Amino acid sequence: MSRLLTLILFLSTLTFPTEPDDRGYIVKVGDASPDFTLQLIDGRTISKADLKGKVAVLQFTASWCSVCRKEMPHLEKDVWQKFKDKDFILIGVDRDEPLDVVQKFKDEMKITYPMALDPGANIFALFADRESGVTRNIVLDQNGRIVFLSRLFEEKEFKAMIAKIEELFTLK
Repeated sequence: MSRLLTLILFLSTLTFPTEPDDRGYIVKVGDASPDFTLQLIDGRTISKADLKGKVAVLQFTASWCSVCRKEMPHLEKDVWQKFKDKDFILIGVDRDEPLDVVQKFKDEMKITYPMALDPGANIFALFADRESGVTRNIVLDQNGRIVFLSRLFEEKEFKAMIAKIEELFTLK
């Protein structure tokens, strides 16, 4: 019996890491996304279940983050505008800021993709260590599996993320 328990404990560490990786993630490519429900700034909610059949990007961001501000125009132009008419959604998930700040941030950045609130960074903490930084994108496939993780804003990685999204639509 103890061998079975040891094996189960070992396998659980492979599937659900407890320690963040070197970029702060506690999830990895290939994992099923944790369940979540987001409160959009327009009052609607969206859950992981609502994303079934869509390619989704969760962009973790904050108004105080200079790298986020650098990345957002590229997400708007090169991701949202390119894929929004497909079975696709990009949601900016703002880390622990009040509604008025997030609305102002969205207006300042001139983005048209949906934004969500993340009080206490509780959604963020499902994917990454709560103490790690924002400016990260999580790409989910049509079945809710994590297929790409980015951190910060680096051109090569950003282009690889776009290529992954394009690949998901060609595999359909």
